[in-house]
Amino acid sequence: MATSRGESRAGCREIAAWMDDLLRVAEIEDYPFALNGLQLDGRREVARIGAATDACRATIDLAAEAGCDLLLVHHGLFWGGLRPFVGPAYERFRRLVESGMGLYSAHLPLDAHPQIGNNILLAAEFALQAIERFGSFRGNDGIGVIGTVDASREELAARAEAICDQTPIVISGGPERVARLAIVTGGGGSMIEAAAAAGADTFLTGEGNHHTYHEAMELGINVIYAGHYATETLGVRALAERAADHFGAEHCFFDVPTGL
Repeated sequence: MATSRGESRAGCREIAAWMDDLLRVAEIEDYPFALNGLQLDGRREVARIGAATDACRATIDLAAEAGCDLLLVHHGLFWGGLRPFVGPAYERFRRLVESGMGLYSAHLPLDAHPQIGNNILLAAEFALQAIERFGSFRGNDGIGVIGTVDASREELAARAEAICDQTPIVISGGPERVARLAIVTGGGGSMIEAAAAAGADTFLTGEGNHHTYHEAMELGINVIYAGHYATETLGVRALAERAADHFGAEHCFFDVPTGL
């Protein structure tokens, strides 16, 4: 739906309330400092919605320069916990306020969404079939997805590289021929055991700790680390598109990969 900037539009709070309902923000427990929802109010009605994986100075600058009225991110401003607004934290906040742009963050609620979540969208990229939910994280059941696939371990690794645009780290702890693939985007290395218990012979996530190599080998499961950032771009793109369609706004995505 096309709308000119001069027409009446929704403000940041109205759009944020709609996204809160869509993502069930009030129902999904997250990290204490994820602070899902509207993190900073905007000063004007929303004609252009920007999206980015991280609320960093680079994405904030890009969104401000593009004339965005609201920026949607997966990782918000407060991951470091309570801290003063000095140094880089102040500069991010200052840039947002001076631009008049609002900031909305959605972390686990966006990972787990059954239609526009990071996990389900990445599963579609791998053409998973007979998809089910698995795993529990911070009291949220079914945080990951698992499904059937017919591919070799090398083929899946190549597909991960094509999708995520970086060479994955592969732990070859399971069979060379893959039948069941589990996915948890981002920093899901702690869920290898849950993936194996759910019947997966291969687990794809963004990153994990050093000890997960031995865990995967001893559990007999392949692990593909495809990059934390790279596995978490799809959900926020889809959220921006859906919000823009609903409210008659433009939308765009700002890609600032970390390689991690």
